[in-house]
Amino acid sequence: MLDRPVPDVTFKTRVRDEGIGGDNPFRWQDLNSLEVFKGKRVVLFALPGAFTPTCTTEQCPAYEAAYDDLRQAGADEIYCLSVNDAFVMYQWAKHLGLENLKLLPDGSGDFTRRMGMLVKKDHLGFGQRSWRYSAVIDDGVVTAWFEEPGINDDGVDDDPYGESAPDKVLQWLKTSKG
Repeated sequence: MLDRPVPDVTFKTRVRDEGIGGDNPFRWQDLNSLEVFKGKRVVLFALPGAFTPTCTTEQCPAYEAAYDDLRQAGADEIYCLSVNDAFVMYQWAKHLGLENLKLLPDGSGDFTRRMGMLVKKDHLGFGQRSWRYSAVIDDGVVTAWFEEPGINDDGVDDDPYGESAPDKVLQWLKTSKG
């Protein structure tokens, strides 16, 4: 995974537009992955799904809590990616009270598939989802990779979380020469 560019995909996002008015002042906006990662150091962490237990109670809150430390260690932005649509990601961010993290909706799993991290979670009724990982991406190139062990498609219920935790990424940022 190291030293490879991120895949060129389009994220389907929703952005607030007060010009629309009404109860739902949001419009669709395509966001190109190459633009997301261009010219900056980004910490990206990916997880199986919004509103799922480990993602909601541990991983996403841990990254929100570590936001300032990650920024001080050299990250320009911190993104959370999940194979969920923009509506779900928006509601999940609201539910968690996120103030700093940016969420990327990979609704079709295109980015996740091209990163080699798309797994089947059919046995749980989830369909295709992301395996849990985190990465440091410098100007569109993966320079650090933290993947949970045991990636699988075979219906194993393991949901490891540790290798992709923010403390591992923070340690790498503090010791890297980037």
